[in-house]
Amino acid sequence: MAGEGPAPIWRDVVGQAETVTTLTRAVADPAAMTHAWLFTGPPGSGRSTAARAFAGALLCPSGGCGECRECRTALDGTHADVDVLATEALSIGVAATRDLVQLAGRSPSVGRYRIILVEDADRLTEQSGNALLKALEEPTPRTVWLLCAPSLEDVLITVRSRSRHVRLRTPPVPEVAQLLHRRDGIDIGMATYAARAAQSHIGLAKRLATDEGARIRRRDTIAMAGRIRGVSDAVGAAADLLQIAEQERDRTLEARAAAEKERLLETLGADPSARTQPPHVRAQVTALEREHKTRATRFTRDMVDRALVDLLSVYRDALVLHAGSPVALVNEDARPVVEEVARAFGGEGLLGAMEAIATARERIAANVAPLLALEAMAVSLQLPSR
Repeated sequence: MAGEGPAPIWRDVVGQAETVTTLTRAVADPAAMTHAWLFTGPPGSGRSTAARAFAGALLCPSGGCGECRECRTALDGTHADVDVLATEALSIGVAATRDLVQLAGRSPSVGRYRIILVEDADRLTEQSGNALLKALEEPTPRTVWLLCAPSLEDVLITVRSRSRHVRLRTPPVPEVAQLLHRRDGIDIGMATYAARAAQSHIGLAKRLATDEGARIRRRDTIAMAGRIRGVSDAVGAAADLLQIAEQERDRTLEARAAAEKERLLETLGADPSARTQPPHVRAQVTALEREHKTRATRFTRDMVDRALVDLLSVYRDALVLHAGSPVALVNEDARPVVEEVARAFGGEGLLGAMEAIATARERIAANVAPLLALEAMAVSLQLPSR
């Protein structure tokens, strides 16, 4: 109703008033609704959170009370009429897409809509995008597609041209801090530090606020900017960046992979201690190990990219100091490093360093070996001799 704030279902969608207004209108007015939506925004802006909230609001009898079974199960991805694809692979294959298209052809089980949420639509290949295309061109009544990606340019043009676009922005640091404080019970001081250090990436901010190891790894990454003074330092820094990513990968994924293999063997009735397994068991174990390898590759790249974003923030802060801008620093807690970098590089040098980091990110995304890309970047980040 006019004058009222957004429905409770939107409480975790922070800093996105325009998007919430658009989606709320679609929930209330069939004329404003469509069968396919594309959510874009920077990493950590809350694309999937907004999409899940939208799904809950569409299914909720009250338009998003946030408390009923429809709202709660839509938010956590367990609603019978909400199907979620969140790949851990480098791309979304044709088989997975065809499975979703088949689901999209079914009528809703209990709700008003059947909702298909693709959290990584930027990972659709040309082939899997083509498999999805017919479902978007000839939509099934009461089926809604919710696609998420960092930007329009990351999505196949044939897919994005058939979807309504809603763009999320980077939420303000205070709003992210308040979310962490309210939702997760994090001290407001720590929440504010984490939100600023994460550059408003909500998921990463939570991790920084709750994981001391993550804060230490970030601090080590930031410190690298002040210690690359020669080629040997550059090579060492590149190796350290990759090692940090690989250690985090192993810490996060190894136990999970072992548990998944154990469950698979149990499901197949195989003896985990046996030296050899029957052919059908070996085939499925090999397929699972291949999946684990793909997941580990993506995780490592994501961790390296996150470290490069942290490193980039040092040169951004140094440029702020160099220009005398009143803009707040991302790394206020590491001001001595930022000041040293600002003194060592001129404005042009800082821009060159930022370009070198951006190039490394692009190369790694294009499947260049991470260590090679990091070494080439680090050589460009050597502090000029005074």
